[in-house]
Amino acid sequence: MQLSASDRPVHRMRVADEPAVAVLIPCFNEAVAIGKVVRDFRAALPHAVIYVYDNNSSDDTAGVARAAGAVVRSEHLQGKGNVVRRMFSDIDADVYIMVDGDDTYDAGAAPAMVKLLFDQDLDCVNGVRKSAVEEAYRSGHKFGNWLLTSLVARLFGRATRDMLTGYRVFTRRFVKSIPVLSAGFEIETELTVHTLEMRMRVADIDTVYGGRPEGSTSKLSTYRDGWKILKMIINLLKQERPLMFFNVIAGIGVLVAAVLFVPVFIEFLHTGEVRRFPTAILAATIVSISVISVACGLILDTVTRGRKEFKRLMYLQVGKREGH
Repeated sequence: MQLSASDRPVHRMRVADEPAVAVLIPCFNEAVAIGKVVRDFRAALPHAVIYVYDNNSSDDTAGVARAAGAVVRSEHLQGKGNVVRRMFSDIDADVYIMVDGDDTYDAGAAPAMVKLLFDQDLDCVNGVRKSAVEEAYRSGHKFGNWLLTSLVARLFGRATRDMLTGYRVFTRRFVKSIPVLSAGFEIETELTVHTLEMRMRVADIDTVYGGRPEGSTSKLSTYRDGWKILKMIINLLKQERPLMFFNVIAGIGVLVAAVLFVPVFIEFLHTGEVRRFPTAILAATIVSISVISVACGLILDTVTRGRKEFKRLMYLQVGKREGH
């Protein structure tokens, strides 16, 4: 595809040995806020190239972003996960800063996040949201974030205090080694679990989280997107921890079978007869399914180990930043 002059990357002067920084901003109907977001990041990171990916906006998000100095591209598959997949595939840089386009995150924190990434040789830095404004970070969203973050920490390990933050800094190795599968807001969960499964070096940094500008509305649905994220966690558990997942199913099956079979067994001890054959057969069938479940877990655990080794090799094949 040939880009128009306005869509070509803005080449800024770079100091020798300075890493190439790309600011990635997925957008859907953010015409009210995106201009300020682009200008703030241009001021905070003068040498960075700022990319805005428009996701079928019905307003003038693309035009406002382009006028502010961003490189504007589009992704027609709806959903933040689809946009992130496209951005990670298309953009080539040493450092990637991903941020929402709603002007709720502090662009001034970006240089400190990039510095922390290099100083501690990290793969990812997460901007943990701190806000004194109730409207900016509502208690329902805060509780849901805590609940889902705690659940992922219990199942996979703890990588961050704010799993659903939309403000992160990545290395090239991180971006080019993750096969993004999410379609929507579940992408934040997938990014977090990827860092844990690949045993990457990650750190948190507190960032100011503000309210949306007047006229801008949130696209996040507390219950609908919360349910999608929960389903993503279950799906990732099946993919990344199959032995645990299928052992839990087997354990539940054995428990149900025991509850069904105990009365039949007690009756047999008293009468010497098995009068409830259907119940006994059902219990035996459930136990058989539980055994098969354990076998599936063992087989898939071997497959998962192979997948992890392959992803690790892909991670190692991606070079670090120039001169590092």
